[in-house]
Amino acid sequence: MAKFIFVTGGVVSSLGKGIAASSLGRLLKARGLNVTMIKLDPYLNVDPGTMSPYQHGEVYVTEDGAETDLDLGHYERFIDVDMSRDNNCTSGQIYETVLAKERRGEFLGKTVQVIPHITNEIKSRLFRVAKGRDIVIVEVGGTVGDIESLPFLEAIRQMRIDAGRDNVLYIHLTLVPYIKAAEELKTKPTQHSVGKLREIGIEPDIIICRTDRPLGQEIREKIALFSSVPDDAVIEAVDVDTIYDVPLMFEHQGLDELVLMLLRQRSPTKDLASWKSMVEKIRNPKHHVTIGVAGKYVELKDAYKSIGEALLHGGLANDTKVVVKYLDVEDKTLEAQLLQVDGILIPGGFGDRGVEGKISVAKFAREHQIPFFGICLGMQCAVIDVARHLAKLSKANSTEFASKTPHPVVGLMNEQNKITQLGGSMRLGAYPCRLKAGSLTHKAYGRDIVHERHRHRYELNNKYRPALEKAGLRVVGEYPRLHLAEVVELKNHPWYVAVQYHPELKSRPLHPHPLFRDFIAAALHRLSPRNH
Repeated sequence: MAKFIFVTGGVVSSLGKGIAASSLGRLLKARGLNVTMIKLDPYLNVDPGTMSPYQHGEVYVTEDGAETDLDLGHYERFIDVDMSRDNNCTSGQIYETVLAKERRGEFLGKTVQVIPHITNEIKSRLFRVAKGRDIVIVEVGGTVGDIESLPFLEAIRQMRIDAGRDNVLYIHLTLVPYIKAAEELKTKPTQHSVGKLREIGIEPDIIICRTDRPLGQEIREKIALFSSVPDDAVIEAVDVDTIYDVPLMFEHQGLDELVLMLLRQRSPTKDLASWKSMVEKIRNPKHHVTIGVAGKYVELKDAYKSIGEALLHGGLANDTKVVVKYLDVEDKTLEAQLLQVDGILIPGGFGDRGVEGKISVAKFAREHQIPFFGICLGMQCAVIDVARHLAKLSKANSTEFASKTPHPVVGLMNEQNKITQLGGSMRLGAYPCRLKAGSLTHKAYGRDIVHERHRHRYELNNKYRPALEKAGLRVVGEYPRLHLAEVVELKNHPWYVAVQYHPELKSRPLHPHPLFRDFIAAALHRLSPRNH
């Protein structure tokens, strides 16, 4: 039977439960255990697909096409396992499922209640994910004490009864703030947070303390006393330079040994050699480049979380530190800022705000021979630029931004024409793409067929492919069944690649995505005063 580790958080949000849970997952996988993870999100949205990035950050798309929480990206990058729609569960999904069962008469006329019907549905999801696994790490979203999280917390309380005491472990992540005026760390927020958890009926087995400095033995003992855990079960989560150092920080404190002991789980000797080598590369790069990411959510880094991580991974493959410069496409000094970067990336996005700025960025990269990487909307902006300025279709546009454009070089996919509900209705998940031999993209992947994840409604209009090809924009990758353009490259440019899919979603620190690897290599080798 699988063992369950539940990770809760207290005091404030954004403490890094996802990173902490992922780091533990890395340590347990390094011991040869079959590990998976699941995020329980308390919001009533069925998924984050229709939520603003300002509300939720990046929408992470799984291989099977689920729109999920960005923490699933951390799970995949740390434990190097593909997640699925089963690995993200929202309150909205739970209530939707239970109410559908009630409408079908499955409860035989009984009154439907939070306990047991909602909690039973939550537990059924956990047991479903656990099939064939050694360890299931469950991150409970939100903060202990929030009303929204209560059904999830009640369900995980019951899990110790259902699965057995030796098969369930509770880890609580909490804040230990440093009060500058008093020049001391304060444990009271942690005490209150643990108290709230106890009121629900959950006794934490391990306390992870988020802090900006070492706790010291006295503070550690105080937290242990009030939390009713041994001293060695109080784990420091001190600020680090890179999130990939967190597993090593936990390993140094014996977190994995403690977890295995409490769960009575045997495992082989751990192997963290490749992970340690990767972290050492991050700390001691041989080179550096500056990459400009041109978007409209630049003040919110979580909106481009996977982009930032994939760029870092591409740097790792080249022994290079990647300095990411987020560029506001509506900034009047944009052109001057573009001259200061070694490569330009336009990420995905929706809506017409900032689009003309992104098109101008694609034009700038093309004209100044700067390595360029367009992703999703970034590819569409590149297509519009070439259509307008090289193919002489001056009013070319996407029907997303100009429904009556005389030259719809980008248009709504046929399958999207009859869509009435926005949620979960885009082209989502992994699709095959056939690459042309001799292209930069084919060289990067080293194979003819690749499978990449999508999240979009609009595509290059095949009617305009001949005109674009004549203008120098080559379609070098397509979805074979429908002949949809998936990858374009520009002739007579050192490195200019744009893709309709989202390669950042499949990049991992131990396995950098080949396109990000080659993009950073192109930026590194660019004849620029910044590098020479």
